[in-house]
Amino acid sequence: MLTRRLFLKSTALIGCSAAAHPLLSSATFAAAPGENRLVVIILRGAMDGLDAFQPYGDRNLSGLRKTLSLGPDHGATDLDGFYALHPGLEALLPLWRAGQLGFAPAVSTPYRDKRSHFDGQNMLEAGTGTDVGLNAQQDGWLNRLLQQMPGQSSETAYSVGVAQMPILRGAAPAKSWTPEANMTLTPQAQLLLDHIYHDDPLFRDASRQAMEIITGLSPELLESAPGEEHLQLARFAADRLNGETRIATFSVAGWDTHAGQAGSMTRALGRLADTILTLRDALGAHWDRTTVMAMTEFGRTVRENGSAGTDHGTGGAMLAAGGAVRGGQVWGGWPGLAEGDLYDGRDLMPLRDIRAYAAWAMHAKFGIARDVLEGTVFPGLEMGGDPGLTA
Repeated sequence: MLTRRLFLKSTALIGCSAAAHPLLSSATFAAAPGENRLVVIILRGAMDGLDAFQPYGDRNLSGLRKTLSLGPDHGATDLDGFYALHPGLEALLPLWRAGQLGFAPAVSTPYRDKRSHFDGQNMLEAGTGTDVGLNAQQDGWLNRLLQQMPGQSSETAYSVGVAQMPILRGAAPAKSWTPEANMTLTPQAQLLLDHIYHDDPLFRDASRQAMEIITGLSPELLESAPGEEHLQLARFAADRLNGETRIATFSVAGWDTHAGQAGSMTRALGRLADTILTLRDALGAHWDRTTVMAMTEFGRTVRENGSAGTDHGTGGAMLAAGGAVRGGQVWGGWPGLAEGDLYDGRDLMPLRDIRAYAAWAMHAKFGIARDVLEGTVFPGLEMGGDPGLTA
């Protein structure tokens, strides 16, 4: 009989796609002084920022993407005459109009060129300025933040499929908890597993058996029941944040869009929108003191590939929402999509370190000194000028 351990061991063979696997979603929580709240959502799989926030005002975009990112004429909603919001995020338009949603284009960690999901995610959560010795990094940037906050105490950490998110690993103690919740597969994950195991009857049948064992659902229900893990995570996070918790982080998978991006991106963005709105509704009055930051390990290629998708890239985008956000605007500049403007001739050129946005949010909301942020929480970071992310 297939065991859960054997199945999870087999997923390591998937390589690229395992980093965005639905079983690798997790969440952690920590208490901290004050009334401000920070939620960090890790978008595992490399979200295509050019599709989520479409720079249709750049005349080069239409030549690079034939079926993706084509702006208001193809269902996206104009934001400012240059950027348009993907239809999957349409439910967040009221937040944009209320000044509670914004985004930063052309951002990245210092990770470059290798384009590995695992290494990219490790760097994002470790918060380091170099990938040299990355595997030896023992703590995450949120844990280092907690060590700088007097009076902080750990709260329950919630993880699904893994013991703990690296972002909160370190000297400041944290625990893990796995909820008694049925998990379903996203349509993207179902297609992924079917493709990977299609020609191997042993793994094909075993993977379905493993899903039934892990989730307690029959294969028929796995195919038909919509996944709501993201909503469960959001509700649980809000419940903790309504108590003593002040900092929460969890992951939402499903962003590895090598093929058929139009459909999978719409579904993934819809889940993200629902997650944010669930947080808002469940937090109630505490939403006004909340900053939500959604980050991904790297962006995707500016050119659409032959499978109507995009491949691993460099520059991406960050989304921020919440009552504490100074939204309704774009933070940062635009590098352009002309051939000479691209990184390595294929990717969006990053203009700012994504860590700087997190650092400025923590400086504003938790009073962490700039030298501590640049030297301890995010080693090697140069924060630069205040982007005005939070109110």
